[in-house]
Amino acid sequence: MNIPVAASLTTLSPITPTLAVEASFKGRLDKVIDEAIADQTIVGTVILVAEDGNIVYRRAAGFADREAKTLIKEDTIFRVASLTKPIVAVTALRLVEEGKLKLDDPVTTYLPDFRPKTADGREAVITIRQLMSHTSGLTYGFLQPADGPYLKAGVSDGLDQPGLSIEENLRRIASVPLSHEPGTAWGYSVGLDVLGAVLAKATGKSLPELVKENVTGKLGMDDTGFTVTDMARLAVAYGDGEPPVRMGKAHSVPFIDGDVSFATDRIFDPASYASGGAGMAGTADDYIRFLEALRNGGSPLLKADSLKLLESSQIGDLVLDVAPPGTGFSLGFSIVKDPAAAGSPQSAGTWRWGGVYGQSWFVDPVRKLTVVALTNTAYAGMIGAFPDGVRDAIYGN
Repeated sequence: MNIPVAASLTTLSPITPTLAVEASFKGRLDKVIDEAIADQTIVGTVILVAEDGNIVYRRAAGFADREAKTLIKEDTIFRVASLTKPIVAVTALRLVEEGKLKLDDPVTTYLPDFRPKTADGREAVITIRQLMSHTSGLTYGFLQPADGPYLKAGVSDGLDQPGLSIEENLRRIASVPLSHEPGTAWGYSVGLDVLGAVLAKATGKSLPELVKENVTGKLGMDDTGFTVTDMARLAVAYGDGEPPVRMGKAHSVPFIDGDVSFATDRIFDPASYASGGAGMAGTADDYIRFLEALRNGGSPLLKADSLKLLESSQIGDLVLDVAPPGTGFSLGFSIVKDPAAAGSPQSAGTWRWGGVYGQSWFVDPVRKLTVVALTNTAYAGMIGAFPDGVRDAIYGN
């Protein structure tokens, strides 16, 4: 039986979902999950597939705590890392709609001391739009080698350094030269952490308050926030390994030329700044409710004009260095512009992103598909054979 994602969503159309009547897709997806757990690619997962507004697949599998033999459940809470970014982006767009800030405002309008310079020493103008599209010239420490400037300056990527304040992290970020002139290149970055500080200064409210008022509270996402609502339901985090390694309080996992540094207890420290790029935890049910609200036209979160800024690439011909060819970026996540170039069965216009704690999701508006796959294994749940296998099982590839 199909189960509506959320009663508050708009009335569903009466067409018969294709996946709902294709029994073989569930078998394909079960096989991908079973094999990933059996060969210890991942430790545990919750996967939801919605088609035309109805849940057509729902499964929890594997362990929330492998050592304690605690099974994953459908309401397991995960640290979701960069799944935070779209939620904070929607929060920002709501504040733009309310006239509390403008996308092309300089960041210094709200953070007058945040003035990073270009490599030649010039002060550059960074706009809110550029923070959201990752064209600001900022970067991430985990994209740099161990002697990189962000690492030397002690910049936090929003996943480590419990107790660090946003004021101190902004100071550290601004002390490092920009990677490029704002607006001239795409570079994944701490821009959403800076954005969180902008939103707080523009409104006089904390980022967690703003997110709850503008997104999670409106959708009844009761288990999603910058704190953990129920410790008993929180999944243990694991890092890639053979088998995956249980993360301690401090753990690092190699990524491209650098390492992602995790502090699993960061989210428990009230002194830790609320990272707009990586600071939230939540459930699969909450996240698919959020994505479905956007896919269904944006209500009650955004108006149509704001939604367009999320549905389509906003970076022109700039190239993403952490995504396949044929991929663009909106003001919240990547966009599949050319499925063939991207090596994907997804439709042109598909939205997608992931989180380094082991999460992936996509929305295919043409097929009316929304898929959320949360795992507790970094990075196997975000990139590689498992998320690709989930995707291909759904499309029948």
